[in-house]
Amino acid sequence: MRTIETFAVIGGDLRSAYLAGALAADGYRVITAGFDGTELPACVTACTNAAQAIALADCVILPLPVSTDGVNVNAPFSRVSIPLETVVQAVREDQLLFGGQISDAFRRELSLRGLTAADYFCREELAVLNAVPTAEGAIQLAMEELPITLAGSRCLITGYGRIGRVLARLLTALDASVTVAARRCSDRAWAQAQGCRSVEIDAVSRERYDVIFNTVPYKLFTREVLEGLDKSTLLIDLASRPGGVDFNAAAELRLKTIWALSLPGRVAPQSAGVIIKKTVLNMIKEEPEWNSK
Repeated sequence: MRTIETFAVIGGDLRSAYLAGALAADGYRVITAGFDGTELPACVTACTNAAQAIALADCVILPLPVSTDGVNVNAPFSRVSIPLETVVQAVREDQLLFGGQISDAFRRELSLRGLTAADYFCREELAVLNAVPTAEGAIQLAMEELPITLAGSRCLITGYGRIGRVLARLLTALDASVTVAARRCSDRAWAQAQGCRSVEIDAVSRERYDVIFNTVPYKLFTREVLEGLDKSTLLIDLASRPGGVDFNAAAELRLKTIWALSLPGRVAPQSAGVIIKKTVLNMIKEEPEWNSK
């Protein structure tokens, strides 16, 4: 394992700010860029120039997602834009570069200079640990939007992956009536074993629910399916882009829908930052394995 003494955390939301603080608390030297006006721990060094911050680091960590426009680093707290090209020009071959949801275009730009980047968003431990704040955030949204308590409410979860399983467990603990719609027989069996009802995925509009939590990342809720839902149903889409709901149709049908993207960063940024820190440190330990592929 290579020795890392200094990290540069470039851009990002509160998750990245807490990431910087968590790394510094572990004894690393941390330099940041893109956090103008954001309160950072005293042990973190703020730099106004991203290229300078990168030059001083052994390891560079970009945000999740790395970019929202394909041109600049995702840096909502920065007073100035941080072009991706600045990162490409500043990073050296002897440095480690990490980011979340790295685009193919950015990878190509890096490869032209003989550089590579590792995507911490692809790691299983991050996905598993992020399921908890995602599920908690979804429940918070439901509590805020529903005119009834979750206890005794009729809840449908579509999909039974990481998020679906955690969400089912938490809703069941709140005494909600939980139904899981899943395509695989094994998932439906596991849902039943955990005390939930289960139905096939194409049966989502056959019964009335107070709230539906979608975790399936494809257009499951088409206009036809939406037309079969009760008008009072709250639909919370937890799926990543492009989502699982035809939002235009939902708006025309006047169905209450919420596309709840990046919930960990919104409802629990400190926990989410620590999760990213743990994931990156794990990847550094395993670097010879993944960096040789």
